[in-house]
Amino acid sequence: MKVVQTNQAPAAIGPYSQGIVVNNMFYSSGQIPLTAEGTLLEGNVQEQTHQVFKNLQAVLESAGATFDTVVKATVFIKNMDDFQAINEVYGEYFSTHKPARSCVEVARLPKDVLIEIEVIALCK
Repeated sequence: MKVVQTNQAPAAIGPYSQGIVVNNMFYSSGQIPLTAEGTLLEGNVQEQTHQVFKNLQAVLESAGATFDTVVKATVFIKNMDDFQAINEVYGEYFSTHKPARSCVEVARLPKDVLIEIEVIALCK
């Protein structure tokens, strides 16, 4: 088991890691729209989603994976009314490769953000 840690994504804000690699599979912790410096991006849902994907890209790269090797994504959103807007941004990162996905509306997310995404990916 290998712990994934990169300064290109926000540090964990609790007792967990940015991700773990086990048997060439990467399991990310949920990424929220914090900058790598730990500042909350307080934009609209599209802006927050882009920041989440920037964070995911950093931890994927640190693990030796890419968006093309993601096999499963779980999306947590504060408001299902944002589903279409989030889907548009999501499609920019998963245009040809489309991993399995779940999307769940939740009552509240850390730091009251609008979106959180976690992924499982195959490492190269």
